[in-house]
Amino acid sequence: MALTKNEKRLRIKSRIRKVVSGTEARPRLAVYRSNKEIYAQVVDDETGKTLAAASSRDKDVASKKGTKSEKASLVGKAVAERAIKAGINTISFDRGGYQYHGRVKSLADGAREGGLKF
Repeated sequence: MALTKNEKRLRIKSRIRKVVSGTEARPRLAVYRSNKEIYAQVVDDETGKTLAAASSRDKDVASKKGTKSEKASLVGKAVAERAIKAGINTISFDRGGYQYHGRVKSLADGAREGGLKF
């Protein structure tokens, strides 16, 4: 029987997570994308702590008008701003099994514009 779309994504995600992990020096920027919203968090996998997070549900992003890709870019800038405030400049990007295209790419570009180095 064929795998569902979500099962395929989870298999891809597990393959990515074998390689990409966050350390204190270079934490992981994890992305989750639902049909309506997009979430991003900077995670140190060694201690299991979230160092910075942002989503399209935050008041400063949700109040702005625009397409989902434009909001994803704003989320990228917001998470970059919060990560830099926490003393983080370089990160590993974890696309979460999603294609690096559309909203995921917009978020990554926004984080780069915000000052994070991948």
